[in-house]
Amino acid sequence: MSALTVTPDTNPQTILQHTTDGAEIAKTLASVGVRFERWEASTPITDGMSHEDILVAYDPEIQKLKDSEGYKTVDVISLTSDHPQKDELRQKFLSEHTHSEDEVRFFVAGEGVFYLHIEDKVYQVLCCKDDLISVPDMTTHWFDMGPTPNFTAIRLFNDPAGWVANFTGDAIADQFPKFEGK
Repeated sequence: MSALTVTPDTNPQTILQHTTDGAEIAKTLASVGVRFERWEASTPITDGMSHEDILVAYDPEIQKLKDSEGYKTVDVISLTSDHPQKDELRQKFLSEHTHSEDEVRFFVAGEGVFYLHIEDKVYQVLCCKDDLISVPDMTTHWFDMGPTPNFTAIRLFNDPAGWVANFTGDAIADQFPKFEGK
């Protein structure tokens, strides 16, 4: 189940807001410039479905985003707990960073947590199946897929090179609990 937990950036134990209500999550995130939506596929999504078929299933939503936001490319990424580089891939995005373009992810399956460091707060967004999140360019954040990752996500880009992580050097992510998954 999707969830949002907001804490001060100096004290992750103090919860300012917690909700699992999708409309409330979207409203709170919109107030800080982050898009959050729930999508439904036009055809059922099944285990083992090809990346091409996943893109076809969500084509109307993808086209709306491409038209409204100017995204040029789209792909699908999948990561499972038996991936030989899962630990290395998890570590790669556990430190606070930014990107020079929006980070747009739609979770077709599985889950992961985006930690958005905006002003003096951290917005912990547990994204699950059917969640779309769009983190605006230059927003400080980090992502945790957990120790046993298991997700499939659609990614949209203006320029895939813009998605390179630019690390801030701030150790804030070390102060927050890691995502342990299911």
